[in-house]
Amino acid sequence: MVHPNSTLVVTINGAGTAIEVVFLTLFLVFCHDKKKRLMVLLIVVVELVIAAAIATVILTQVYTTQRRSMIVGIIAILFNIMMYAAPLSVMKLVITTKSVEYMPFSLSLASFLNGVAWTTYAFLPFDPFIAVPNGVGTMFSLAQLLLYGTYYKSTKRIIAARKDSKTEMQLSLSEVAVANGGVVPKKTAGAAP
Repeated sequence: MVHPNSTLVVTINGAGTAIEVVFLTLFLVFCHDKKKRLMVLLIVVVELVIAAAIATVILTQVYTTQRRSMIVGIIAILFNIMMYAAPLSVMKLVITTKSVEYMPFSLSLASFLNGVAWTTYAFLPFDPFIAVPNGVGTMFSLAQLLLYGTYYKSTKRIIAARKDSKTEMQLSLSEVAVANGGVVPKKTAGAAP
């Protein structure tokens, strides 16, 4: 509606919007927590109102394609950077726990490849509204991949240690169960009553 000859951008963002609508619908249908469901529904309504207000103002008050592209492009840059920056909170968790178990590799890789593809596309011909956020997103995603590579081995050790301690806990509980059944556990055999 704003920028001419944007078939590829409209196609991919239209597909992304359709996928998000399906995801949100599934969440709203299957979420058992009424507060979370209401919060997500409220956020969606606020987003729709903001998008409708922006579209209305742009289409009725701004008359040149260049001005429309500038205003909507800046808004798109801000939201696109926020999308790429969202996993930064998980990166903080990775650094503090020295574990990447809560940062999916496939999502980080897909985000990186997406950023590279769109940044490349933005230079044919140069489009700053696509190049800037996707260039920043590529850097954020690269940082995630580097973090993943840094903490991958320590994550394996942490998970193995957790599994070992869980096994020890189960063994201890089985000894208690046996002791309560009339058999004295090995550790307390021969101890004074």
